[in-house]
Amino acid sequence: MKITKKIYAGNVAIGGGERVKIQSMCTHKTSSTDEVINQIHGLEKAGCDIIRVSVLDEEDAAAIKIIKDAINIPIVADIHFSHKLAVSAIENGCDKVRINPGNIGNEDAVKTVADCIKAHKISVRVGSNTGSIEKEFLQKYGRGATALVESALKSVCVLEKYGVGDIVISVKASDVPTTVKAYTLLSEKTDYPLHIGVTEAGAEQMAVVKSSAALGALLLNGIGDTLRVSITDEPIKEIYAAKRILRAVGLDKNYVDVVACPTCGRCRWNSMRFARRVTDYVEGFSKPLKIAVMGCVVNGPGEAKDCDLGIAGAEDYCVIFKNGEIIRRVNRDEAEEEFMKEIDGIINDR
Repeated sequence: MKITKKIYAGNVAIGGGERVKIQSMCTHKTSSTDEVINQIHGLEKAGCDIIRVSVLDEEDAAAIKIIKDAINIPIVADIHFSHKLAVSAIENGCDKVRINPGNIGNEDAVKTVADCIKAHKISVRVGSNTGSIEKEFLQKYGRGATALVESALKSVCVLEKYGVGDIVISVKASDVPTTVKAYTLLSEKTDYPLHIGVTEAGAEQMAVVKSSAALGALLLNGIGDTLRVSITDEPIKEIYAAKRILRAVGLDKNYVDVVACPTCGRCRWNSMRFARRVTDYVEGFSKPLKIAVMGCVVNGPGEAKDCDLGIAGAEDYCVIFKNGEIIRRVNRDEAEEEFMKEIDGIINDR
């Protein structure tokens, strides 16, 4: 993993070799404080590290103070087109602000926001996506990775000019190849921490596929300090997807990994259904365990030899094994419940 500059959003460290932080964004209007607070509490419980809210007016900016007092994770104010709202959000206690210096106002307005950021000692995210590339770079490079990077770095230079240095950068595209190319290029050009994500990724199924492909590729190459899986759905689904991506690339090992074969004609029991049951059951446990649900006794124990616990089926019985060694053979009608007891036992032993 590339070691970037360490900055803070509240008391949460970003970059500098710290673990990758999971972000999401509220879908309620920020001034609807009860709804926002309830939504954030759910996201916190699911594993969200940093939450972002939109600030559309003074009511939203003022609501940040109320919300912050009721939650346990840093709050980021998302501002566009108004330096006054940026200042108000900062003065009401946001831990980080997301702005675009190109649309926040004239030079004096940008300086005002920069001075406020420094005075309150908070961090800031700037960046670009394929819908907000600066015209000069769009004309010079077209709508692609280079334009995204140069546009984002221009925003960084504007903030640096006024002494702001606790910066996170993002360069999001709505397609996987451009996203990966842009972040790879940006990582070569800066040591600031990067917030990675695919923008406008779509509804859940395709959004998870796009995000897994792009973010997985970046994380495996050591790129990314915070991430968001953008899904057009309830934001809690973003948290679950982000956690699974981090697990898949090996950045989160504190969970129960369930492996299962896709089955074939040798499978004589409903291992598919049981694999889903086991996966659902262990979802909430934070234990570094590997459990296997395998279709047949021919390949199951051998293929899952690296698993702490496993089960494989035959015509009228199943075998339960640990580290590839069969510990007992059970009647198929009793096998599932016996295996669930074994799961409880191994989880409680750790």
